[in-house]
Amino acid sequence: MTETTAFWALHAPEVLDRLGTRCDGLSSAEAAARLTSAGANTVTEDRAATAWHLLLRQLESPLVLILVFGSLVSIVLREWIDASIILSIVIGSALLGFWQEHRASEALARLRRRLSLVVEARRDGDWRPVPAADVVPGDIVRLSAGNLVPADAILVEARDFLVTEAALTGESFPVEKVPGIVAADAELARRTNMVFLGTSVRSGTATAVVVETGPRTVFGAIASRLAEDDPETDFARGLRQFGIMLSRVMIVMALFVLTVNVMADRPAIDSLLFAVALAVGLSPELLPAIVSVTLSEGARQLADRGVIVRRLEAIENLGAMDILCTDKTGTLTRGDVELAAACDPGGQSSDVVMRLAVLNARLETGIANPLDSAIVAAGEAAGVATDDAAKLDEIPYDFIRKRLTIAVAADGAAALLVTKGAVPNVIACCSTVTDERGAEPISDTVRAAIDRFCETKAREGHRVLAVATRKLSDRRSITRDDECEMTLRGFLLFRDPPKEGIVETVAALERLGIAIKIVSGDNRHTAAHIGDAIGLDPSRMLTGDDIARMRDEALWHAAERTDVFAEIDPQQKERIVRALQKRGHAVGYMGDGINDAPSLMAADVGISVDQAVDVARESADVVLLRPDLDVLRIGVIDGRRTFANTLKYIKITVSANFGNMLSMAAATVALPFLPLAAKQILLNNFLSDFPSLAISTDDVDREELETAQRWSIADVRRFMVVFGLVSSAFDLVTFYLLHAVFHAGEALFQSAWFVVSLLTELVVVLILRTRLPAWESRPSPYLLWSTVVVGGVALVLPYLGRLSGIFGLVPIPGHILAAMLGVVAGYAVATEIAKRYVGIRS
Repeated sequence: MTETTAFWALHAPEVLDRLGTRCDGLSSAEAAARLTSAGANTVTEDRAATAWHLLLRQLESPLVLILVFGSLVSIVLREWIDASIILSIVIGSALLGFWQEHRASEALARLRRRLSLVVEARRDGDWRPVPAADVVPGDIVRLSAGNLVPADAILVEARDFLVTEAALTGESFPVEKVPGIVAADAELARRTNMVFLGTSVRSGTATAVVVETGPRTVFGAIASRLAEDDPETDFARGLRQFGIMLSRVMIVMALFVLTVNVMADRPAIDSLLFAVALAVGLSPELLPAIVSVTLSEGARQLADRGVIVRRLEAIENLGAMDILCTDKTGTLTRGDVELAAACDPGGQSSDVVMRLAVLNARLETGIANPLDSAIVAAGEAAGVATDDAAKLDEIPYDFIRKRLTIAVAADGAAALLVTKGAVPNVIACCSTVTDERGAEPISDTVRAAIDRFCETKAREGHRVLAVATRKLSDRRSITRDDECEMTLRGFLLFRDPPKEGIVETVAALERLGIAIKIVSGDNRHTAAHIGDAIGLDPSRMLTGDDIARMRDEALWHAAERTDVFAEIDPQQKERIVRALQKRGHAVGYMGDGINDAPSLMAADVGISVDQAVDVARESADVVLLRPDLDVLRIGVIDGRRTFANTLKYIKITVSANFGNMLSMAAATVALPFLPLAAKQILLNNFLSDFPSLAISTDDVDREELETAQRWSIADVRRFMVVFGLVSSAFDLVTFYLLHAVFHAGEALFQSAWFVVSLLTELVVVLILRTRLPAWESRPSPYLLWSTVVVGGVALVLPYLGRLSGIFGLVPIPGHILAAMLGVVAGYAVATEIAKRYVGIRS
């Protein structure tokens, strides 16, 4: 096998021979050997390099590199202690960030492994589930509707097999795939006998032999380009804009300070290091680690509650969601579908219709679904025997025909075509209807009677399917053209009542500011029944026909006012999501079917369930381990808590640092010496970040959990300026006391200011972490005690003799220390007052 082998130009037996495999698959030993030689069936390699990548990322900041350069210059000038201190703090910060990010990435990897894709492959002659990552060239795999294609493969058998290849070819419509051969020079879109990694099965079934895996697949070859095209989330965009804003402030401040120091004839190296340290002090250099830790801790807590986050950034969108679009089955209803009745066209119970339904459901091999499971279970309970029936052929269900047909033959009986599906779609194939009086043509009167019957049952909450048959002249394969001139035999009534407590859950979501909208392909009367049962207004309804007649602009306004969307096709689901987004809503979409994938990808947060088809689960941002809206409600609260804590760190740290750095920049002009040495700024910043690592564990005000949270760079900037200026005001008071009142020299000034600066940064964390008065909102124990410990370190550090001298600190006289603590207390009071009356959200 080589990279240039055109497998699509070979007949299936020759492909099997080239790959050294057979129709009954590989043995386990052969598969293990091939996995070793071919490698895992994954597109990207992120094993050993991950740790090194994370470590190097801590050092890629230009400011950090400038500090390293400055320390190297200090070494050349034999300033050993200063150089060692700066390098130690830089390395310590890098290791701290690396440790936190590495731990977070490992936790996320463990969560993602819980959702690993599984493929049905033939090993040792038996069909068995195999992790997609373990699929190897030569494996025989079985595919059906809803599956993601696990590797590049050549079809051996196929039946009504349609595949969506938009990710590779850009073709939005499903493409039919059939066994055979095509020209060796056929372009990708014309290789109709082949399926590719990254595509999904729309309908039908197939058996295929894997020819390429992992990076050798077509998808693997272009994966890097596709990765670059991933859309930027609101959260990532906010962080990027925040970084740009911060960079501008840092550049201006650093250049100003450097210019002033050079004009004052201060030592060049000290001035450079001070200016750079000032810029570093302004930047929350542990932001990547804090964000990763906070989001991954949130993801871990969500996982403990049954919500798996596939993309960490989705946590922000989950918390920001203000509209949730969902189908009813399994989320609003129990999901335990029951066959309530099998009846003839007159509405009378019918054993014949029951047996026909059981034959159809038991023999179909396409999409596994709860309706067929309910039919089979009801047949077993009723003792319906089908052992004498043999399946001849099948036309799988698809979302255009909305029906499933089986050709079956019983002992000594003629072959029979049995079709079941949506009532309008089955009746479209029928020319006659049979009841106790015999067969008669389907007239307008009969159609009207059928419509009244279906509407009555739908209003009672039943889902109605129709069953039809036609005798075949011989035992043969069938095509879609055979679905004609059929006889309507009766109806199947399914019951799936609302979940217990769903009314309370929907009301709880509404109290969180999340509006529920049912988006269902079901009959309008069934959807209205469920909507009314859970507290929605069924009169605020749009059907698929209504939407088809609307222009996009009209739908933007109508969708917002609609509670129930019924008889909706897959394309309309996505259109509804985009219409709601046009009105400024953060839209969540919850689905588990093949036709939900486009809507899941379009939504701000796509939500699926662990039992969903592959393509739906892989399209989702969030996966629920059970289809329960109450689990999602808890997930929304945790998402808001996680986002609020992330924003706490950004706002608090930047505002405190901005105030301190602004003050030091101003002091540079007024003082005959530097207000702090570069190593003192870095130590201050390093120590103040320790409590910030505990913010992910902090409690959040109830008011912040009750409303959707969105990133606002303007809010961050306003917060930084207002509270930074409050901090600077007290910094200037401190400078006045130290310089004009106490006449402190350089070492004493820097020591006292070091303590005040660090204490104010710690105090402000406890005050601005909540919108409530600080004494009414208790921080988490970890946050509280880490703040207390670092505060204690700040107070004793100037008195540690030789260690203090290394950092240029000296003991602070008692009366000066008391005055400094008074300034800190005054700053705490002023910040609390500003928080309450300025109206800034924390």
